[in-house]
Amino acid sequence: MTQGLAAEAEADVIVVGAGPAGSTAAAYLARRGLDVLLLEKSAFPREKVCGDGLTPRATRQLIRLGIDTSEQAGWLHNKGLRIYGGDRPFELNWPDLTDFPPYGLVRPRADFDDLLAKHAVAAGAKMLENCNVTEPVLDERTGRIRGVRTRDGRTFLAPLVVAADGNSTRLSVAMGLQKKDNRPMGVAVRTYYTSPRTNDDYLESWLELWDGKPGQSDLLPGYGWIFGMGDGTCNVGLGILNTSSAFGKTDYKDLLQRWLDNTPAEWGFREQNRTIPVRGAALPMGFNRTPHYTRGLLLIGDAGGMVNPFNGEGIAYAMESAELAADAIAEAHYRGVGTPSAERALRGYPTALSDRLGGYYRLGTIFVKLIGNPQVMRLCTRYGLPRRTLMRFTLKLLANLTDASDGDAMDKIINGLSKIAPSA
Repeated sequence: MTQGLAAEAEADVIVVGAGPAGSTAAAYLARRGLDVLLLEKSAFPREKVCGDGLTPRATRQLIRLGIDTSEQAGWLHNKGLRIYGGDRPFELNWPDLTDFPPYGLVRPRADFDDLLAKHAVAAGAKMLENCNVTEPVLDERTGRIRGVRTRDGRTFLAPLVVAADGNSTRLSVAMGLQKKDNRPMGVAVRTYYTSPRTNDDYLESWLELWDGKPGQSDLLPGYGWIFGMGDGTCNVGLGILNTSSAFGKTDYKDLLQRWLDNTPAEWGFREQNRTIPVRGAALPMGFNRTPHYTRGLLLIGDAGGMVNPFNGEGIAYAMESAELAADAIAEAHYRGVGTPSAERALRGYPTALSDRLGGYYRLGTIFVKLIGNPQVMRLCTRYGLPRRTLMRFTLKLLANLTDASDGDAMDKIINGLSKIAPSA
């Protein structure tokens, strides 16, 4: 494979990007005895635009990976979701389930990503920082990927490569994998403020953003969040979906400030209390880039558009896709990469993804089209929020928290809808 090509290093598999998806994949693969090379374009610790809040679905993935999620280990726990919309805030605890723990988490991404990367290294992966991958190395005869090149001219070789390089995923684009315009896309902006609300048992979601007194001013596009960080600050941000008429036409930083200017002054969400600049990021949703496996390349996390259209959550699905990809890669490795049997194992990865999330993401695509209409959102908040049973169902649906086998009636309805919906 490597004849005539000088390589900086060779491995069984290269993982490009050491975010939650890449580090999770690298850890699982290294545990299974593969020689793993994890390439990260920046250096840890580094900041990422994120809400920093994790639902029980993400908590489960951390537990599966072997991460200590206790408060003693530095994690801030939360009980559920506080929803603002309509006349008053509404608190819902996370459901008590067999398949998921009953708590969510908060941790800054700079610390979170560093922790996961170190976990992968401790498992046996070799990580190189400041290693910016710009293009694939291809077999001229078959078009199959056989490695990657970096901006500084280095070459790394492996028979299998995992693209965990985020929404822009230069590697996938270079392999001819473009985004699907018919899938949901979001934009989120966030910053931090010093605030007395820093200690909060609930993640907070705002379904209505007003630029003045609620109900007596203009309703702004998008949804907001306030997550207490437990360190004297709150992570505050908002997101807009491409189903909104304001998408791509709005000054999102100004929109954030207009909303926050009308929150109570004692909360502290004012310019003088902001600790870092407002930053934004894209949210690729609903499998907006496929196929998730082709010619030796597997897409995980944001590279494959894994963000949940219902709630904008990405980390849980980044880690889930990483685990599924690692299963397929390890199977292919031990069957013998390049054999028909190994290829069948690799093609099982997108099938497993589709079986687990395809129908659910299709429902999410329908959902975001509905809520892109402000009138629909207003009716939902006015007539839906006061009904606790309906909101418990909605929380399970939006957060994708159901028991697969022994759930209640709500679980069975949600699981049934996901099964009969065509795959995204």
